[in-house]
Amino acid sequence: MAKTVKVLIVDDSALMRQLLTEILSADREIAVVGAAPDPYIARDLIKSLSPDVLTLDVEMPKMDGLTFLENLMRLRPMPVVMVSSLTEKGAEVTLQAMELGAIDFVTKPKIDLSAGMRSYSADLITKVKGAARAQVRAPAFPKAPPKGVLASIGNRYRTTERLIAIGASTGGTEAIREVLERMPADAPAIVITQHIPALFSGPFAARMDRSSAMSVCEAKDGQQIVPGHAYIAPGNRHLEVRRDGARYICKLTDAPPENRHRPSVDVLFKSVAQHAGANAVGAILTGMGDDGARGLLEMRKVGASTVVQDEASSVVWGMPGAAFKLGAADRVLPLDAIATELLRQCSTERRAA
Repeated sequence: MAKTVKVLIVDDSALMRQLLTEILSADREIAVVGAAPDPYIARDLIKSLSPDVLTLDVEMPKMDGLTFLENLMRLRPMPVVMVSSLTEKGAEVTLQAMELGAIDFVTKPKIDLSAGMRSYSADLITKVKGAARAQVRAPAFPKAPPKGVLASIGNRYRTTERLIAIGASTGGTEAIREVLERMPADAPAIVITQHIPALFSGPFAARMDRSSAMSVCEAKDGQQIVPGHAYIAPGNRHLEVRRDGARYICKLTDAPPENRHRPSVDVLFKSVAQHAGANAVGAILTGMGDDGARGLLEMRKVGASTVVQDEASSVVWGMPGAAFKLGAADRVLPLDAIATELLRQCSTERRAA
């Protein structure tokens, strides 16, 4: 029998505390052990109740969620699922929370809070259970400077039509940042699917653009894919790669979710296998579930090089682990070695399919 996950809810809204308690308590494998209206009460309850997972509101009185999270990760690192507003400001704050060590997040609906939260109940339960199994990675304080950008190797990429495809989910916003911040400005084009809500993908792309020597943007339908640029799938839309003559372009679709996700990593990878073949390199980073495993296998079968993040460096070894078990990975590497490997594969002769 699965271990019961003890959850402490931290939210200044009495209604939200009640809704979260009802939703989570409905699952037999979760026990809500307490609820706190502010971080000061939460601090005392953490000491007395020793919860496995915290749900934490972003905006609270007395001490905001980010300040509390930073203090918590310094003094008592533990899995935290952020509960954030579905707004652009909420997105930016939530992405900061991921950088500070939060495992995942759920969004509050703008209207009809009760009905909206109940419609998210399955997602909330899944994320809380996933957080309980996650490896908490408290960032260093003070924060270490980013690793240096990898050396540019000039035009070696430009004549090969090389393309890098990356998929990620839980913990992926920070894993993607670590890969992108090491890429040189003339790196091969990168297409990325990260499981993320629609209002969050734009701020996420902007945040990645500030972190990388490459130009990073939210992908647009029909946009040409060129070296030195990274394209992130918009939330709630699938990103595919298509061939248009001698070039690649982004194709966005509203097709049904695949593996319960839109955007789906499998959708991206299968299109890359079909249209880029052995010219592509694929990578699956940390994430819950198995999205991307079958698509990465398709890429490998057509001659593309493939890599997955190892278990030790993953927040959750669901997606990369599923790909590894399926035989889809040429290599299993720690996160800090993946950017180097992607560039190395792009600078070698392509394999025959």
